[in-house]
Amino acid sequence: MTLQLTSETLAEGVAELARRDPHLAAVVARHGAPPLWDRPAGFQTLVQIILEQQISLSAGRAAYERLERLAGAVTPERVAALAEADLRGAGLTRQKSGYIRDIAKAIVVGDFDPDALATLDDDEARAALIKLRGIGAWTANIYLLMALGRADIWPSGDLALVAAMREVKRMRSLPTAERVERITRAWSPWRAVAARVLWHHYLSTPRARATASAAKPSARRMPAPSRRPDRKGPRSVRRSTKPSRARAGAASSRSKAHRPRGGRTRA
Repeated sequence: MTLQLTSETLAEGVAELARRDPHLAAVVARHGAPPLWDRPAGFQTLVQIILEQQISLSAGRAAYERLERLAGAVTPERVAALAEADLRGAGLTRQKSGYIRDIAKAIVVGDFDPDALATLDDDEARAALIKLRGIGAWTANIYLLMALGRADIWPSGDLALVAAMREVKRMRSLPTAERVERITRAWSPWRAVAARVLWHHYLSTPRARATASAAKPSARRMPAPSRRPDRKGPRSVRRSTKPSRARAGAASSRSKAHRPRGGRTRA
């Protein structure tokens, strides 16, 4: 049976990870448990995540609001009826306009049913999403992690998570994809909880971060939980100065208001 994240299971996962991993335990001790950062399942959230790809969360929200004004409501039927020129006129890129219209049309004609994803296991749901143009592994995993509440999803390629992992585990450089895989394997079946803990660290520790060009982890964006992740492209850290207590408190409050953002990356 697929483990679902709720407030209760999130707390269970945080406690278990804190027992297993002293670095994650230190994050929880300093900043508290992360928010659930969930999003409603369905077409609207898929559209939001696509619009947030490779841009800041605020820019993604602005694009969604323009689409909403244009369509009246972001439903498959209304979006499918729009011309690509209309979407471009609302400020959406040519690629994203095409992706969103294609998904809307697939739902309208019955080729894709977002509601059916909840009945599939993680691998099946991911495969069903990746079949859609414009949805890659990162987007699919973010949807599984936030909208479907799957507990053991790790959004590979999320730059913010890679930057946070480097800081939390005090690595000299950004970890390779292989090293990230080895580390996250030990967090199963709570990898989605570990991602939230690292996002929580990232948002709670404002600092100058150099662009993380090395690993494009599956976290192009940190989509946040709807809750969406705040999205400015995550950056790796150049310095590790500890914020004052006042700054740490302010940062913790901000992290509850923002959602994690995914570092800019792929679709």
